[in-house]
Amino acid sequence: MDEREDSLFEFAEFDEKESEHIAAPRYSYWKSVWRTFFKSKVTVILSLFLIVLIVFALVQPTYSGYDPTVAPNINTPEMKYLPPSAEHLFGTDNIGNEVWDVVWAGARNSIIVSFISTAIIMVVGILVGALWGFSKKMDRWMIEVYNVVSNVPYLLLAMILSYVLGAGLGSLIFVMTCIDWIYVAYFIRTQVMIIRDREYNMASKCLGTKTFTMIVKNILPYLVSVIVTYISREIPGLISYEVFLSYMGLGLGTNYASLGRTISQYKSFMTGYPHLFWIPVLVLAAIAISLYVVGQKLADATDPRTHR
Repeated sequence: MDEREDSLFEFAEFDEKESEHIAAPRYSYWKSVWRTFFKSKVTVILSLFLIVLIVFALVQPTYSGYDPTVAPNINTPEMKYLPPSAEHLFGTDNIGNEVWDVVWAGARNSIIVSFISTAIIMVVGILVGALWGFSKKMDRWMIEVYNVVSNVPYLLLAMILSYVLGAGLGSLIFVMTCIDWIYVAYFIRTQVMIIRDREYNMASKCLGTKTFTMIVKNILPYLVSVIVTYISREIPGLISYEVFLSYMGLGLGTNYASLGRTISQYKSFMTGYPHLFWIPVLVLAAIAISLYVVGQKLADATDPRTHR
């Protein structure tokens, strides 16, 4: 090699830190989740609508002063059966109550009951289901309990328990949580059994990793999208159950406002004053459908296969 060729080459310096550098772009799971979720303008608009709807339902009754146990002090019959207008947005009912206040007070209690119940159901169901999927001893007797409970209609059990315990906020939350958690546990158990025998879990078990650590570190992170999907169906479903039980007179009772109780009270006015019945029905539909659609979009976003 002559001097001209030798000048074309030079020795590369070795840098230990640079040799460990990974050329691939950094990946953050939750950043990818939110990037995928907010990619659709329709999803963003619907999410904002849902947030405003829920916040308004939680805040408005605090300032309205509506109390379902106290009749309004109305001495003029002209204040009854008023149609929706700029002054009375949802109109007034047969005793002069503002339907606007009645509906949002009922929506607040329906949302509170469904959110609290869903939180309890998912926490208990996920923990029990994860252990259930790992423990063969637990599986023997838990599957028998599940078979007994699942063969009895859910609404029938809920109605019986509501009748025995009586109406009220605490009793309704207990009724809705003491039954439904086992369905979540069974669902999680099935998902855990699919994942638990994969190679990395077998290797982790051979290395002496504790069962609880394997569940938390190796299994549950893979079930995020599945759990979010279940939650997106659970919250609207529980709102519907609460409305049905309150409609039947077995839910929150007369001391609490409820969408179910409101619909039940106004059903007799469907012919003469249909707005009294359809307004709470439409508010219920708006809340339930928005929760379901946004939940499904979030569930899709939590699936790593949708990330790019």
